[in-house]
Amino acid sequence: MAVMISVSDGKAPGAKTELLGARVRPEQAGLRLDQALAQLFPDYSRSRLQQWVREGRVTLDGRACRPRDKVFGGERVEIRARMEDRIECNPQAIPLEILFEDECLLVIDKPAGLVVHPAAGNPDGTLQNALLHHDPGLVRQPRAGIVHRLDKDTSGLLVVARTPAAHKSLVEQLQAREVRREYRALVQGVMVAGGTVEAPIGRHPVQRVRMAVVPGGKPAVTHYRVLERFRHHSYLRVNLETGRTHQIRVHLAHIRHPLVGDPAYGGRLRLPAGAPDELRELLRGFRRQALHALRLGLKHPASGEWLEWEAPLPADMARLLEVLRADAADA
Repeated sequence: MAVMISVSDGKAPGAKTELLGARVRPEQAGLRLDQALAQLFPDYSRSRLQQWVREGRVTLDGRACRPRDKVFGGERVEIRARMEDRIECNPQAIPLEILFEDECLLVIDKPAGLVVHPAAGNPDGTLQNALLHHDPGLVRQPRAGIVHRLDKDTSGLLVVARTPAAHKSLVEQLQAREVRREYRALVQGVMVAGGTVEAPIGRHPVQRVRMAVVPGGKPAVTHYRVLERFRHHSYLRVNLETGRTHQIRVHLAHIRHPLVGDPAYGGRLRLPAGAPDELRELLRGFRRQALHALRLGLKHPASGEWLEWEAPLPADMARLLEVLRADAADA
């Protein structure tokens, strides 16, 4: 059984060292040390445990060791686990729409226009800044516990891990494609039926700030179904099987049905012939991709219970849909 004691670390303000201890079980005999550690300390990722071994923070019966060393069973393992504050941005009092909160998770309804992580051109004013203000303890989680992202101008649901165990669980669920992510998308053109786009995504060969369907890119799978058809547009339900950068935007543009308002992949603004003035003005003024992360489902990292959340459409998408429906009814 593993035990833990937390103490302050005088070498770095705000950092702490967790003293972890356990005894190698007889059935673990013959395993590599890093394999045994992953079983003894399941709250931590194998890569983090390997790093602590390489840094000399792990001992077997008081002696230094390597990740590949074999264990025989019965040895005493001790880890001086350095839990450093990950100060990547400063806390800022930015309002958050929190749909769920407990000791393991936060589920956020992100508005369009809010950047998730600080980056060039967006050094602050991000979701990460807001999270650190809401929960200062997130400074010890990678990227303040954010395990997946939404583009700046995509609205909807994001989950945040508040503990190392929750972070590990959510990353594993994402990698195993066990997290349900359902989107709503408004696209250009009238689609006949739903389908699946399975096409690899990588950096655009010329425009490096964009992504594209390219040979040798990372595998990417997007499923879509038509919910409504209008005179010149379609309203879709989209489910992600993978989570590549700009995946929905790239895949829908690839099949020649780009998202309404998409500044990177939507091409030139196309105003339908004969559209009423109100619809034309709404389309001219819709300056972001019409994409919303509507539903999120996952297993709770501690209880294993399946949980789901839903975030209503933001006002700009809801209004555009209302006008499109009225236009279709008058056709």
